[in-house]
Amino acid sequence: MLTEDHCRDQHEEERRSEGMMTGTVRLASLVTAGLATSGCFIYATQSWDPNDFGVVRIGRAVLTTAAVTCDYLITLRNTPPATQEYDFLKSEVHARSARRLLDLCCSNRGTYIKVGQHLGALKYLLPPEYTSTLSVLHSRAPSTPLPDVLHIIQEELGKKTSELFVQFEETPLGAASLAQVHRAVLWDGRMVAVKVQHPKVRQQSSRDIMIMEVLLRIVKKVFPQFEFMWLVEEAKKNLPRELDFLNEARNAEKMADMVRKFPFLKVSQALGKLYSEMIFVHGFVHCDPHPGNVLVRQTEDSRSPEIILLDHGLYQELTDDFRLNYCHLWKALIAADMDGVCKYSQHLGAGDLYPLFACMLTARSWDSVNRGIDQGPVSTEEAQEIRSNAAAYLPQISQLLASVPRQMLLLLKTNDLLRGIETTLGTNANASSFLCMSRCCVQAIARHHRKTASSLWSYTYISISEWLRLGQLQLYELFLWAHSSSLGQRLIYLVHWISHSLY
Repeated sequence: MLTEDHCRDQHEEERRSEGMMTGTVRLASLVTAGLATSGCFIYATQSWDPNDFGVVRIGRAVLTTAAVTCDYLITLRNTPPATQEYDFLKSEVHARSARRLLDLCCSNRGTYIKVGQHLGALKYLLPPEYTSTLSVLHSRAPSTPLPDVLHIIQEELGKKTSELFVQFEETPLGAASLAQVHRAVLWDGRMVAVKVQHPKVRQQSSRDIMIMEVLLRIVKKVFPQFEFMWLVEEAKKNLPRELDFLNEARNAEKMADMVRKFPFLKVSQALGKLYSEMIFVHGFVHCDPHPGNVLVRQTEDSRSPEIILLDHGLYQELTDDFRLNYCHLWKALIAADMDGVCKYSQHLGAGDLYPLFACMLTARSWDSVNRGIDQGPVSTEEAQEIRSNAAAYLPQISQLLASVPRQMLLLLKTNDLLRGIETTLGTNANASSFLCMSRCCVQAIARHHRKTASSLWSYTYISISEWLRLGQLQLYELFLWAHSSSLGQRLIYLVHWISHSLY
């Protein structure tokens, strides 16, 4: 697996061979110290750098694609499928191919790292050889050297950093696929984060996506079951949004308004509640919650932790029709209502692959989906089964991803990123998480029905039904607390003792 130093060494070597790059970034932003929502966003024109000719980047992409394709064809051609030897060889090819893709992403940077991050996040949808190798890109993206950063700031803002800031930290707080962030202090004493887009990302992105599309179409000709054109379609749609920092500012302000009401107590629980609200209630979803974009800090006025979401460039706005079908589907999944799972999965484009779709959404086996996903955590055996199925059913997974609405693709990625955080924290989804999701689904569906209510009686009936359903969930949560907490167990013992004494 490549390291951050490896990526940086590649970057430095390429800079020496191609000559010093001039700063041509499109945008610089100043954001307040908490990486919050206000800031200064300034556009500037780009200059053309003759050293940035695309032959080298295109050549790398073509050679990598050819190497990966030939490796699969040659290694597996004489081995019967569905045998232990075939599975072993396929795993080795997956691992080699993933390393080649990681090399390509680190060399070409920008758009390639962004796509690699997307693939690395799909832990329950792609073979683990790919996701484990590419996931390094979430936290170890190459950074732009300081001289280029300083040149960019001066070119875009019209002043040297010494004129703009009392202090400017040379080492970036973090580097991502499209930009990096430096801590600085303004002359009025405010601590800020300076977000600088990497050189040439904007001008290279459209060409990079075009090359990816051509190469993926060629691969599909060789492997007809290969259905990953959705990846290019998503990049075409989302990359321009992520490169527009003004759009990011608007997203950040909207998110700040949405989360003002949450006095969070437990980190993982709070994150689940936040995303349930975003998805089911508001239909406005931060779709890049990898560990580098989720910070936790201790608040000064209490011992409760506080969640900070970074990088507001990639959001998915859900249509009402999609959001309500998704609400109904999750209600059915939590209730183990198989008829509902089938119905609403098909409404969302899953067709006859609805069992696979349910397993992809929940990251549970089909047996667990039938029993009820809130009945127990994922066992070691079930986790192994899920990983094996991700490789065995790759053609069906590719077909499914190509057929569901585009809105679903980013939600699947987001689900996998959130599960990754839960796994890291050791707080995998439990009954409390599903209760939170159920509440949000009930509220979202009731809100929609009230909007379409034809009379005061209908409006009142919907509100009462919502209140009763939320009350049932509250009682169930109280029941779970009573069985899990020491105080609750004492109360249960006391009730039993009183009942025994009376009778």
